[in-house]
Amino acid sequence: MSLRTVRKVVVGTKAKDGAGVHLTRVLGHETVQEFDPFLMLDAFDSVNPQEYVMGFPKHPHRGIETVTYLISGEIEHQDSLGHKGVIKDGSAQWMTAGSGIVHQEMPRPSEHLLGVQLWINLPRKVKMTKPAYRDLQAENMPKVEDKDSSVIVISGEYKGVKSSFQGDFIQTQFWDVSLKPGAFWEVTTDKEATVFAYLVDGRAAFDEEGKDFMENKRAVLFSYDDKLKAKAGDEGCRFLLFAARPVKEPVAWGGPVVMNSREELAEAYDELDRGSFVKHS
Repeated sequence: MSLRTVRKVVVGTKAKDGAGVHLTRVLGHETVQEFDPFLMLDAFDSVNPQEYVMGFPKHPHRGIETVTYLISGEIEHQDSLGHKGVIKDGSAQWMTAGSGIVHQEMPRPSEHLLGVQLWINLPRKVKMTKPAYRDLQAENMPKVEDKDSSVIVISGEYKGVKSSFQGDFIQTQFWDVSLKPGAFWEVTTDKEATVFAYLVDGRAAFDEEGKDFMENKRAVLFSYDDKLKAKAGDEGCRFLLFAARPVKEPVAWGGPVVMNSREELAEAYDELDRGSFVKHS
């Protein structure tokens, strides 16, 4: 087996989105090709509610899936299909926007809002699928604990332990990995999958010797190989690991809509203007 090496490191940029939510945009338009099928990654990390309670008022999506995972905090949500709910500590929401949905996400004041939202591209053949929500509760997420590591399986499978949700269209491995100080960790990966880690806390090295440490708040993209290796720094580390096979299709991205052509984008926004964007209720 060959070891995945670090192919690219992305340091996010501070941004405001929605009605003024402070966040770090880690992945975006400029990383689409290399991180396929992962389109966007926004990271939230704030102890000041004034930086995020304005939230994300009603907005549309089409052609993607969004995954919101909170390590801590609360986000209230509702949508055009009549769904309402709250994402709480350690929980996630997996939304298939498909043919079109209008929703809003409003963070509630908390001691610490910490988490991410990931956008996953949908293949052309299912971009217009019926929208769907999955609320993944913390108590239903399996945790695999070893001597030096703890892995929460949000989606996919780790060491034979499967999550409650696997992904209907893009089979996605999404794990929350915590390592004790100085610990080594190793996992076999799908050689054809795009694999990247987002380092939430601490320092980690992803080379054979475990010497090339990098700071947190970075996305680390790996080469296409069989095995991934990590070593935690002196204070331990926590990172989110994502893996999925690329879609390998043209990407036409306009705001909250991601299609395959500019014509499809224009059609989507024309439907928004005409009030025919949402196809299912």
